[in-house]
Amino acid sequence: MHKKYMVRLADEARGICQQILKHLKGSSQTFRRAHILLKADAEASGWSDVKIAEAFDCRVQTIEQVRNRRVTEGCALALNGQQRQEPPTRPTRDGEAEAPWIALRLGKPPVGDGHGTLQRLADALGALEVVASIRHETVRKTLKKTG
Repeated sequence: MHKKYMVRLADEARGICQQILKHLKGSSQTFRRAHILLKADAEASGWSDVKIAEAFDCRVQTIEQVRNRRVTEGCALALNGQQRQEPPTRPTRDGEAEAPWIALRLGKPPVGDGHGTLQRLADALGALEVVASIRHETVRKTLKKTG
């Protein structure tokens, strides 16, 4: 099979990949991409994409993407991947908005209950118009985060 993008690592790029492997630097993805680049190097080992995919337990498309990114965008992006400019969803609340939740949680439980449940807390937040609507799971995550 003819490869569209052939990886030929310069000595500097090969050294960077070897340093990542030697010193276990970076994330597991960076570590795997460094392995892939070294094995895909046409002038060193020149392994086939299928053999590389089997060796590193990934898909052949992953090998092709790393190879493509190395040739078109450079070694740094091939190793580290592209970083997001902003999170996928913006947080809808901040510490100031969460303060009433915590105060309600730390207050006395409803009459007749030994303790309040997350669903009752979510209902109370809606009744007090602290929020328009909220799921009990959101309340749980917020309370867990704040301790």
